[in-house]
This record gives sequence, structure tokens and C-alpha cells, in this order.
Amino acid sequence: MQRCPWCEGFDLYRNYHDTEWGVPLRDDRALFELINLEGAQAGLSWSTVLKKRESYRIAFDQFDPEKIARYDERKVVELLANPGIVRNRLKVAATILNAQAFLSLQDKGQRFGHFVWQFVNGQTQQYQRRNMSDVPAHTAESDAMSQALKKAGFKFVGSTICYAFMQASGMVNDHLVNCHRHAALTTP
Repeated sequence: MQRCPWCEGFDLYRNYHDTEWGVPLRDDRALFELINLEGAQAGLSWSTVLKKRESYRIAFDQFDPEKIARYDERKVVELLANPGIVRNRLKVAATILNAQAFLSLQDKGQRFGHFVWQFVNGQTQQYQRRNMSDVPAHTAESDAMSQALKKAGFKFVGSTICYAFMQASGMVNDHLVNCHRHAALTTP
């Protein structure tokens, strides 16, 4: 079975590739979790964060924005002592700020899913990438998403992080054309 070469190496990575990566995700809470995990990955490999994902879910109350937005310094200290997550003060603080920004969008009547999917006009962008070298690190759409998220108060949402988020959440189909998942995720 042909897969995108980035996922080879261990079963957790292959399973993530085969069942989650690139599948259109529209649930607000799941998208909130993903944008924060992508931010936690900055400067690290995705495999590092993927291995810690379950610990992140426990540590961050299943990525419930209402709870995270109320975290205080005591909770931050607790998180920074947790070996199950990336213990970076800026990344932990960013998750709290992101929860507050998420709730602010909601208070303005804006669903997070609609907010992020607007950058691809609500539809998965289909690409015909043949090699990993054909896959960009960012695009005009991820640049625009990054700027809008920053303006809304989100942190650790640079354009490269946003493009990885777009790939993972199915906003773009960046499975290589010879990968078994490309055709499965191609929309008419």
C-alpha cells in the first residue's frame, strides 16, 4: 500500500495518516485542539506531539475552551511540570490565550470552524502533488489565515503552522497522488 513518505517510521504515524490526516474536520472543539497541537509542534516534529496527544487531552481538560480560558498561574505551574506535554511556558500561555480568543469569536457569533474554513471557501482544495518537494510550507491562504487568527488574538499561528493545520484538518488534500488516501479524499 502506497503512503505519503512522511508517515513511515512507526505505527502511530501510519495510523494517523491513514485515518485522520487530511480528513475534513469541521467540529469547533476538534479544530481548536488541532490548532493548539500544531502550535505546540512548532520547532519540533509532529511525531513528538502525536505521541503526547493523549497526555495533552488529559492535561488540557479535553481541550475545553471554557475551562482553559480560566487557567491561572497555579494551573500553568502544574502544566509546566507535566512530562506528558511540551513544557514550554510560551506554548502553554498561547493555549490559554487561544481559548480566550476562541470564546471571543463565539461571543461575536462566529463559529471557529466557519472562521478557519473561510480561507478555502468552505471546500477542500484538491492538489495533485507528486513529490514531497511539491508541497509548500505555506500558501497565500495560510498567510491570510495566520494574519486573521493573530488579529483575533491567537498565538503560535504563523503561516507554516496554519498550513500544517490546513493539511491535517482536510482544508487541503496534500496526500501525494500515488498515496492510497489521495483518491479517497478527493471530492468531486
